[in-house]
Amino acid sequence: MATDLKPALPLCDHTPAPYDGPSREEVLALRHQYLSPGIITYYREPLMVVEGHMQYVWDETGRRYLDCFAGIVTISVGHCHPKIAERVREQTGKLQHTTTIYLHPAVVQMAEKLAEKMPAGLTRSYFTNSGSEANEVAILSAREYTGNQAVIAMRNGYHGGTSLPMSLTAHGNWKFKSNSGTNIHHTVPGYCYRCPFGLEYPSCDLKCAYDVKNVIQYETPGEVACFIGEPIQGVGGAVTPPKEFFGIVYDIVRQHGGICIADEVQGGFGRTGHHYWAHQYYDVVPDMVTMAKGIGNGAPLGAMTTTVSISEVMKRRVHFNTFGGNPISMTQGLATLEIIDEENIQQNALEVGTHLKNSLVALREKHAMIGEVRGLGLMLGVELVRDRDSKTPANTEAADVMERLKERGILIGKGGLFGNTLRIKPPMCITKDDADYLVATLDDVLVDVLGQRPA
Repeated sequence: MATDLKPALPLCDHTPAPYDGPSREEVLALRHQYLSPGIITYYREPLMVVEGHMQYVWDETGRRYLDCFAGIVTISVGHCHPKIAERVREQTGKLQHTTTIYLHPAVVQMAEKLAEKMPAGLTRSYFTNSGSEANEVAILSAREYTGNQAVIAMRNGYHGGTSLPMSLTAHGNWKFKSNSGTNIHHTVPGYCYRCPFGLEYPSCDLKCAYDVKNVIQYETPGEVACFIGEPIQGVGGAVTPPKEFFGIVYDIVRQHGGICIADEVQGGFGRTGHHYWAHQYYDVVPDMVTMAKGIGNGAPLGAMTTTVSISEVMKRRVHFNTFGGNPISMTQGLATLEIIDEENIQQNALEVGTHLKNSLVALREKHAMIGEVRGLGLMLGVELVRDRDSKTPANTEAADVMERLKERGILIGKGGLFGNTLRIKPPMCITKDDADYLVATLDDVLVDVLGQRPA
């Protein structure tokens, strides 16, 4: 059993300002009265966050939390990073808005910076306000470019909450009954822990990857517009396919006239540590990359970057985006990309992420409830099960773990179809001390709070 001495949250040199706004109860009452009830909250007693600094946030009482979910994988270089805050303050005093029908330096500087980070040939960017919107324009461009309509996505994937991205999403928890996208087809993911064919890697011969050929042959005219997939499935629970998976899928899709889209909304910008983009881990080159979240460290910003020839199709109609390229969002995005380079954020994601994953894998040897630890860098998932042989999802237990971690000053997410995977995706400025606190506290929670038996 754990000792009475609980792990201690690492020291922080930031002192939050005294909070003098509406009380938590007032905010909660106003939310119930005026916001759509479809907007979910985490925790049985919803948390109110009023200040942030780097990897930490504070509630209205001044209590500090280690943010290991980064605002749903959005804060990349740290909450209220001083350089970003200063740059945005300066831009806000000059110009807060102009549309794409006028020139402004920030949007082209941001596009140039993105092109420098892309695989060769991907140089043209279209900026949006979110990942959903980036995926919308990606599918539009693919269909216009190829002249084909069929789109292939993956089961267990998540691509956004607007109409078309919701159709791409193959995760029943996030789909409305009235949402019925046309010409959207789904292939199986490379989810080895829960292989849809009941096989084991590598003797499986990557049957999951070759399933895309069956989908094309049986469900389409034999010609497709595109394939879109997250290199590591985020909402799906950090599902990380074998390295050969996307190479096989991309080849088959291209043989049938389609282009390949990497959805890097959650996995991009150095989060996996090994590479700047998650797809690079698989040694593939997509025809298009969509992104959001970490691109702007919290700004409402997304983008689609592609080749010159594919980008040309958007000239076929009069088109503009009111807020795509907004000077404040562009300023924040550009500052974020610069900080990723200047402060070696990707390297930190690799070093701390590797340390954290190794520690979680070691914890699995102690706790039978941990079925699998997976992911790369600081995009990790811990799948909880009630029994390792049956792999019965421990969904209520995962919710309990989240609650108990919050009580100990740690915020995480949960995902997977059954809500049984702990999603650990902190700001990439997190330290090894923070990682050790997370692992020690998770150990403590599994032993003392849930009465977890040894593995």
